Amino acid sequence: MESTALFRPLPFPSSFLLHRSVPIRPPSSAIFPTNRPSLSLLRRRCPSLPPCPLFNRNARQKPLLYLIRASSSPPHPPSPPSPRPAGAKPLPLAISVAIGLTIRFLIPKPVEVTPQAWQLLAIFFSTIAGLVLSPLPVGAWAFICLTVSVITKTVSFSAAFGAFTNEVIWLIVISFFFARGFVKTGLGDRIATYFVKWLGRSTLGLSYGLTVSEALISPAMPSTTARAGGVFLPIIKSLSLSSGSRPGEKSSKKLGSFLVMSQFQSAGNSSALFLTAAAQNLLCLKLAEELGVKIVSPWVTWFKAASLPAIAGLIVTPYLLYKIYPPETKDTPGAPALAAKKLEQMGPVTRNEWVMVATMLLAVSLWIFGESLGVASVVAAMLGLSILLLVGVLDWDDCLSEHSAWDTLAWFAVLVGMAGQLTNLGIVSWMSNCVAKSLQCFSLSWPVAFGVLQGSYFLIHYLFASQTGHVGALYSAFLAMHLAAGVPGVLAALALAYNTNLFGALTHYSSGQAAVYYGAGYVDLPDLFRVGFLTALINCLIWAVVGCFWWKILGLY
Repeated sequence: MESTALFRPLPFPSSFLLHRSVPIRPPSSAIFPTNRPSLSLLRRRCPSLPPCPLFNRNARQKPLLYLIRASSSPPHPPSPPSPRPAGAKPLPLAISVAIGLTIRFLIPKPVEVTPQAWQLLAIFFSTIAGLVLSPLPVGAWAFICLTVSVITKTVSFSAAFGAFTNEVIWLIVISFFFARGFVKTGLGDRIATYFVKWLGRSTLGLSYGLTVSEALISPAMPSTTARAGGVFLPIIKSLSLSSGSRPGEKSSKKLGSFLVMSQFQSAGNSSALFLTAAAQNLLCLKLAEELGVKIVSPWVTWFKAASLPAIAGLIVTPYLLYKIYPPETKDTPGAPALAAKKLEQMGPVTRNEWVMVATMLLAVSLWIFGESLGVASVVAAMLGLSILLLVGVLDWDDCLSEHSAWDTLAWFAVLVGMAGQLTNLGIVSWMSNCVAKSLQCFSLSWPVAFGVLQGSYFLIHYLFASQTGHVGALYSAFLAMHLAAGVPGVLAALALAYNTNLFGALTHYSSGQAAVYYGAGYVDLPDLFRVGFLTALINCLIWAVVGCFWWKILGLY
């Protein structure tokens, strides 16, 4: 029976129902606004509605909630969204497992390789496939593959977990805590704002100010993603919105699109300039050491080799983008005033910021001169973190909540451990010998092989969604190919590591910072692919020409 029969006849069509309800907001399609029902809308739909106030006099004119529904049935709350299925994604899981099983059981084992080594290679390829296809979060998948290697007795328990004590991995983990300190104290934000104040009178000057400030704080804030999301994107969004440039609208081209793209494309050179500017840099040198390529005074050697090409890239990239991806707004006279106002709101430099500055100066000094003082890089980082904890700049909850650091510890350690075991079992030497024989068939000189292998390593990144994942999967193999082709070891190791930073801006999924900048909504996807490829090509040419000239002077080959 129709529920309208329970009510007194109403002076408007019976398809409408007007009744009092408890103040719970049903679906928006079924109600008028809860603060004041629209009388004009009621009268248009129901001309015979008598003029009466829709207020409860006993409640001091407080509006009531009125529901109007086309059916007599009471309103139903919206159905909750279906929960995301738990567990592994079936198709990526099947593909990842199938790759390992195919290598283990269907591809004939070479005579030079032991059964244990071949089985570990199958597990390693399955691990890499999972990192690319993501049947589970990276750390979870790495742990499962590690468990399989122990259950199948491919490696012992102690060998499987041996890399968890690796110094480089713990240096990477502590670097995440340093980045959190920069964000928490606001020091990174303050430094960037000063550069906006000094160089921000034009759009190009604003871009250079942001680029230089990132390069300066990068050695002490070793996470490109943290720099992007915690420091520079908030500043860029504030400047863009103040000039009327809004994400997802036509006005995004006024200022925001250019600043986002410029900062994104320049970040690769900032990360390549210093050894401690990105986590993957440290991993590269560790993997190189596993293959016998030892770099003396790594922090200084890295900076000397990267300085000239990276600085050239930092100078060229903003101007290049100013020409191929120009902003509609060329002058930003209000930016310095906006930055000055923000600095005034921030107040004087706080005690925690001064502590952060002093601690990072100490850590960077020990990273540079620590080898001559007998202080390892990881010990310097541990000392810096201990100071921040003792003084209260960071607390232990800050460290525990840095989930990316602990996740990195888990899966980096698994990959490094597997790579080390593959080297010990002779897989890497067997692969490098195969590549050497193939290159000899083409009679390629080592400079030509160097260019071919570097270009291949770069372009393959279109298949990866992580710089560190790319390093873990392919760095050791490509370095072994370089060595087999006769490329000098230090040159090959550093060039591959520098490349790892430069391809981080190819696509919207190529790195952590790519997701941050693209997610801001200022850049269209076709523009990102087009500009990303062109800028990467120019940066590669800069590093190839300027870099090779500079490396020859330094005696790397």
